[in-house]
Amino acid sequence: MRSANKNPLLKVVILGDGGVGKSCLMNRFVSNQFDDHSFHTIGVEFLNKDLEIDRQTYTLQIWDTAGQERFKTLRTPFYRGSDICMLTYAIDDKTSFKNLEVWRKEFAYYADLKETSQIPFIVVGNKSDISMEQREVSQLEMETWCNENSITSCIETSAKNASNVQEAFKMAVQHWLRLESRADNNETILNDTVDLSKKQGESRMSCCVGSGDETISN
Repeated sequence: MRSANKNPLLKVVILGDGGVGKSCLMNRFVSNQFDDHSFHTIGVEFLNKDLEIDRQTYTLQIWDTAGQERFKTLRTPFYRGSDICMLTYAIDDKTSFKNLEVWRKEFAYYADLKETSQIPFIVVGNKSDISMEQREVSQLEMETWCNENSITSCIETSAKNASNVQEAFKMAVQHWLRLESRADNNETILNDTVDLSKKQGESRMSCCVGSGDETISN
């Protein structure tokens, strides 16, 4: 049982190819700093940051993982116990976008997820500060991939100019809260008598945000 005087602790794992800006996103969010010459992460690093949503403070334990294949055995043991997974790619790198499916499957396998809907996935397209000529992945491509893979939260960010970085982590926690609420409601329904004569409808909410801060709801 969680102590009443402690903030809820959420473990957030940032996954994606090397060079997409995972460390830069974490450092921009935690300390509001950006290093254009940062080195690739070796193994796993983590930082903590408090985030307040609806008058409740959450402590995010953010794990930045190495994207190179040779570090796979070092990062995968840290997937278990995660509350949120941020699948990250670079807008100017189509290969990193195509590899999102590889990262999603790797996380689901090593986190021992029986269903990917058990955990909030959020897709983050980083480096939205680049010019249109440099862009290799459109916002529509991101949204389409998310819809095809039943991922309801996606956003374009720039760790360089801080665009949507705070919003990305806030969106991730809000997605977690929705899943927690849904799980609590399902548990209540299982414990109550269900009227089978009534038709049950299921609604699905999607929230994707581009670099222009435009929210799309499906």
